[in-house]
This record gives sequence, C-alpha cells and structure tokens, in this order.
Amino acid sequence: MKRLRVDPIACDAHGLCAELLPELVELDEWGYPVVPGGPVPTHLLAHARRAVSACPTLALLLVDVERGPAPPPQGNGKVPGQVQCG
Repeated sequence: MKRLRVDPIACDAHGLCAELLPELVELDEWGYPVVPGGPVPTHLLAHARRAVSACPTLALLLVDVERGPAPPPQGNGKVPGQVQCG
C-alpha cells in the first residue's frame, strides 16, 4: 500500500497537487498541501502517481505504508546450524 507525503522544505505551494488530486490533497490558508496519513485508495493510485510526477519541486512523494514489525518466528526458536550451549 502507498500513502502520500509532502516534503515541507521542498514545497513552494504551487498547488498543482491539489488541482490534480483534490480527493486527497487540500491546501492550507497559505497554499501548502495537507494530505491524509492513511493509505491511498486503489482507485486513486494512478491519479496520485500523476500528481507526484507533476510536482514542480518534487515535494509530493508516494511512499510505502509501513506494515508494522515482523511477527515472531515460528518453531522451536533454533537457528539452523546454531549450537546450543548449556
């Protein structure tokens, strides 16, 4: 899954992202984009990619959503080839 992120240092508040993707990008009172923190819906992913590629300062990013920590290993807890001492 992907989510939108804005690099606030790179953004110059052109507003193109809000024009191309109004479903997910709003502009604050100074014209800077505000994006939701959740995943981009599948039906908007192509539009999100277009908005990211059209950003004149490359401030809009499409990043992978972190899936959280890996589950604990299953089995006896021994690593193959490891010698148990004690």
